[in-house]
Amino acid sequence: MDESGDSGRPQPGAGGTDPGTGPDKGRPRRPEDPGGGLLMGRPFGVPVYVAPSWFVVAALITWVFGGQLDRVLPELGGARYLVALFFAIAFYASVLVHELAHTVAALRYKLPVRRIQLQFFGGVSEIEKESETPGREFVLAFVGPLLSLVLGGVFYIPLQFVEAGTVPGVLLAGLMISNLIVAAFNLLPGLPLDGGRMLRAVVWKITGKPMSGTVAAAWVGRGLAVTVLIGLPLLTHTGALGNAAGEVSGVETVTDALLAAILAGIIWTGAGNSLRMARLREHLPDLRARTLTRRAVPVESATPLSEALRRANEAGARALVVVDGQGSPKGVVREAAIAGVPEHRRPWVAVSGLAQDLTEGMKVPAELAGEALLDRLKATPATEYLVVEDTGEIYGVLSTADVEHAFVKAMARPSA
Repeated sequence: MDESGDSGRPQPGAGGTDPGTGPDKGRPRRPEDPGGGLLMGRPFGVPVYVAPSWFVVAALITWVFGGQLDRVLPELGGARYLVALFFAIAFYASVLVHELAHTVAALRYKLPVRRIQLQFFGGVSEIEKESETPGREFVLAFVGPLLSLVLGGVFYIPLQFVEAGTVPGVLLAGLMISNLIVAAFNLLPGLPLDGGRMLRAVVWKITGKPMSGTVAAAWVGRGLAVTVLIGLPLLTHTGALGNAAGEVSGVETVTDALLAAILAGIIWTGAGNSLRMARLREHLPDLRARTLTRRAVPVESATPLSEALRRANEAGARALVVVDGQGSPKGVVREAAIAGVPEHRRPWVAVSGLAQDLTEGMKVPAELAGEALLDRLKATPATEYLVVEDTGEIYGVLSTADVEHAFVKAMARPSA
């Protein structure tokens, strides 16, 4: 399955892309994410992780496929589980190829890729920036299933030259079928699958609105989740009824229902996340440093807090900037530090003891807005930032609390 769309979150399936809001573009590389799992390598400079959940599904595939081999090749004995483990590893190597297809396409379009992760229901390519056009969105989504189809053909060719009922024949047939299933499943037209991203691109192209495409593909994805929840156990049950025994065990019924519920839950959640992330991007331009900045008054470092607050009140300001004798800013007085000083002690506390020293990253141009503003704030975490004009003149102080409040308020507004 694929995880694609606007979610920025992992989604189910053998392949997928996960574009986020792009907060790391132009920033130094972040430290490795310890929650990513086991680092396997860096093809094309992108780290590939194997999540702990992969070992669970690898063991499950080994057990199930090993049981099937016992019926086809009973002479293998216990060695059938080694063959089944090889199949599990080869299958996830195919999943990695699917993900690399998304990654190469993203890099071709200069979209940063944070990492590839192989996990329980397949894999995800975490692409950190949105496609700029519906055409690129369509290509970015389609290359994954296309590579899975190609792999199905690659395994089909040697299958014609090996004897049926042998270990190579069984492995090649299994890998061919599994890749075709991966491709077909990912082409289903609902987020978070690749087919959902393709549908989103088509609606985006027709309407000219990315949000319209996301809404359509996300609701189709939710419909797919309901279909999986109801249809998968029904299909499995119907198929089992055709066997020689003519009955389905209770264990099989419960297992099928549990698998369907997990898969449906992942699809439903991924579709919902896609909607939320699309709303985020739609409202990002509303976040402007100039409109969110608090007016500030400059004070020298030795100024008592009570005097600094008096000046701020007279000027109608809500922030304090510590400056040197030439008026150059040296620090921003932290709001939390002010609140922590009892009123009767404020005449005896200098503002310098409550200020955070300014670094270059804490100086924010007043014209920054949207994603560029978030990029700047995330690059240098702090509680307050100095907002400056192009000339270097102090404009005011930007509080992260104000940015978060504006962000939540923007997200709560209905989309256009």
